[in-house]
Amino acid sequence: MAQSAVVKNEIIEKFKTHEGDTGSSEVQIALLTDRIQYLTDHFKTHKKDHHSRQGLLKLVGQRRSLLDYLKKKNVTTYRELIKALGIRK
Repeated sequence: MAQSAVVKNEIIEKFKTHEGDTGSSEVQIALLTDRIQYLTDHFKTHKKDHHSRQGLLKLVGQRRSLLDYLKKKNVTTYRELIKALGIRK
């Protein structure tokens, strides 16, 4: 299921860096994290959905790349984003 426009706009509003920002690394990572969490819950009930699992792995890899980029670009923003999203335990 795709993200609803309302949820997507809430995430964008929370993580945007400037007005009209929809594509910054922070926003992209936050949106990917939301989709990853949705798919993780999906797999708790649909254990044999291997096709969607491939998509999940692709999303995780994409988020990892964006996180690496952000860490290289701005470490403080990276740490704040990790804490806000609760990615690292």
